[in-house]
Amino acid sequence: MSKWRLILCLFQNENCCEKTAQEFFGLLRAWHERSKNEPTWQKLRLIIVHSKEVYIPLNINQSPFNVGLPIELPDLNSTQVTELIKRHGLNWSNQEIEQLIGMVDGHPYLVRKALYNFARGQLTLEKFLESAPTEAGIYGDHLRRHLANIKADPKLEAAMKQVISASVPVRLEQMEGFKLRSMGLVELRGNDVAPLCNLYRLYFKDMLGVR
Repeated sequence: MSKWRLILCLFQNENCCEKTAQEFFGLLRAWHERSKNEPTWQKLRLIIVHSKEVYIPLNINQSPFNVGLPIELPDLNSTQVTELIKRHGLNWSNQEIEQLIGMVDGHPYLVRKALYNFARGQLTLEKFLESAPTEAGIYGDHLRRHLANIKADPKLEAAMKQVISASVPVRLEQMEGFKLRSMGLVELRGNDVAPLCNLYRLYFKDMLGVR
């Protein structure tokens, strides 16, 4: 029996309408439910690829993200980052590798974007370390979008301030912790959370006025 495969790459931009997103995601959930009960729809296979950059509240019974098999892209470890650096033709010392990891940890997107600019000769490591946690750096658009989403929700802003002002993982209200993790800004440490990487700590500490 042949199967239908629908691969969706979902992304956020400034023109995204939350109401439209909710209706669309509800449609995907409805397709999923029909595929469990109707022979024709059982041919359908849905693969949804989505960014963590934006959290959109959805009715639990309409969300396509709490069914099926979730596969989360893990952070790169130091060995993988080192291998990726070599594949970009960069002959870096251990100290230089540690400086990159110290800023963005093993975040796949942040690491790849930095190495792309290094390999093209558009950026030096020194300039990167200076500008990365600012809107003048290569992550400017990425950071601004996160900031706008956080400032749109006073509770979320207060939670983020709490996270970046602490030197150890902190315990947040469950919903705020869930939202920040869904946006990819924090990581879980047991039941507590910490900034996902130093880039986020430095940027939000400055932009949210945390001293």
